[in-house]
Amino acid sequence: MIARWRFYFVVLALLVVVGFMLTHLARLQVVPGEEKGFEFLQGQGDARTVRTESIAAYRGVITDRHGEPLAVSTPVVSLWANPQVLLQAPEVWSALAGELGKDKDALAEKLNRYRNKEFVYLRRHMPPQDAEKLLANDWPGVYGRTEYQRYYPAGEVAAHLVGFTDIDERGREGMELAFEDWLQGKSGAKQVVKDLKGRVIKDDGLLRAPQPGQDLMLSVDLRMQYLAYRELKAAVTRHKAKSGSVVVLDTESGDVLAVANQPAYNPNDRSRIRVDALRNRALTDQFEPGSTMKPLTVLAAMETKRYTPGTLIDTRPGYIRVGKKTLLDPINYGVIDVTRILTKSSQVGITKMALDMEPEHVRDIFFRLGFGQSTGTGFPGEGVGVLPNKSKWHPIERANFAFGHGLSVTTLQLAQAYNVLANRGEKQPLSLVRRAGAAFGEGLPAEQVVEPKLADQVVKMLTTVVGPDGTAKRARLDGYQVAGKTGTIHKVGAEGYAADRYIGVFAGMAPANDPKVVAVVVINEPTDGKYFGGEVAAPVFANVTQGVLRLMRVPPNEKLLNDKQKVTSTEVKTEAQKEIRETVETVSSTQSKRKPLT
Repeated sequence: MIARWRFYFVVLALLVVVGFMLTHLARLQVVPGEEKGFEFLQGQGDARTVRTESIAAYRGVITDRHGEPLAVSTPVVSLWANPQVLLQAPEVWSALAGELGKDKDALAEKLNRYRNKEFVYLRRHMPPQDAEKLLANDWPGVYGRTEYQRYYPAGEVAAHLVGFTDIDERGREGMELAFEDWLQGKSGAKQVVKDLKGRVIKDDGLLRAPQPGQDLMLSVDLRMQYLAYRELKAAVTRHKAKSGSVVVLDTESGDVLAVANQPAYNPNDRSRIRVDALRNRALTDQFEPGSTMKPLTVLAAMETKRYTPGTLIDTRPGYIRVGKKTLLDPINYGVIDVTRILTKSSQVGITKMALDMEPEHVRDIFFRLGFGQSTGTGFPGEGVGVLPNKSKWHPIERANFAFGHGLSVTTLQLAQAYNVLANRGEKQPLSLVRRAGAAFGEGLPAEQVVEPKLADQVVKMLTTVVGPDGTAKRARLDGYQVAGKTGTIHKVGAEGYAADRYIGVFAGMAPANDPKVVAVVVINEPTDGKYFGGEVAAPVFANVTQGVLRLMRVPPNEKLLNDKQKVTSTEVKTEAQKEIRETVETVSSTQSKRKPLT
């Protein structure tokens, strides 16, 4: 029989052991603050299994004025690896490198370079189906994460305006850069539990929901944008030009309906992109506007009340001497009125008017029309041009300034100035964004900078430039009257004006009696033998503006259509008669040279 004291001793010993175990367990899992207690152990467990993962946010969509997408984000999968894990499995490197289209040695070198890190990208932005196929191999240390990639449905048609993002979907050019804060969303976060191989075995809760970026509606109409792009590209190719630009404005709102440039680029494939193709030349590049400034000089002259459209000016003998320089007209136009000075683009007539005015007055009206300052669109890198302000102007400087030399402008600035004329002297704020809310300046007031009567008179005079006697007959439209002005400018080189490098420009509006559209076309350095603005730029204006007016459903003038048919019929008849005369003359000449038969 066991002694009673032994029984109690054993029971007491067991209770002490159990108590000690319970105390130890309590210290590990219940009592807070103990060294290596439950908080420590739980933290160590979480550190090995619980992870916080980022949730990519959707970038805002960019659309045209009618909601057609110009930039959207599509889901993709980026493959990444934990080098510390993948380095322990060299047997899979060959197969992994093959799937990634990489060299095995290059993969090994990359893993060793980041051996002290826990994250390195293997390949960015894979199609989800391709990534899933690769991840199905369950290679150790290889994972995938969902991201977004920007896609541009319009391609190079709207590339210069829309711009593009980098691989991390941050704006780098164009409106993508200008409205980065507006378009970019805020990433979310979630907590997950992973096993020792890094595979997610449980979603432990959403920490922060992703906030998508806000959509952006631009002012351009994709149909008009494509029209401008097509016609400009054809003209630049046909005339073998270095580059070109087109801007189309809605006169009533100041919205930019189209802005196209050549050369262009495909934002969806930038592997072989040329740096010079990235510029939105219509907004960034500056050039001397030449004769397109003559109507504005005439406007300044009429503001002095000393000139009217019918004021006569003697341009004989067809040239004028200013200092040591002689300014020429193509022929001696004799005594002509101010209207005909614009029709024929007379250098002599404009020079005489310029020398009769204070140069500060001419500069002032140029400034009021928007030159020498930003148009306010907010486009990255937009040029402001050069509008000189001198304390003393030499006579030749006054003359050159009056017909567009000695200053520089952008295509958009020139369009804005002509838009003032189209709006009867009101300067409309220009916009690349559809004014759909106060965030983009809705309701910005127009400013009256020129008397309406004077603006109307200049527009009426500009209709003669596109008439039978003008320099821009190729800018005429079917059923719409056009008002505009050509410009042909020698480019400035290292040693002054180059004799064989030109810029051809046409700036105009239609219909002239109630303008709905203003457009400016610039063809830079055509090399096919044609370089006058009326030859290279005016036809582009005609084709683009004709299509834009139809898309805007502006009804044509039936009388102008009928007159056009009559003129065309007469021109055909005249050309036929001319060909008959030339044929008869050629035959007669040939017969007279023949020797008589013997």
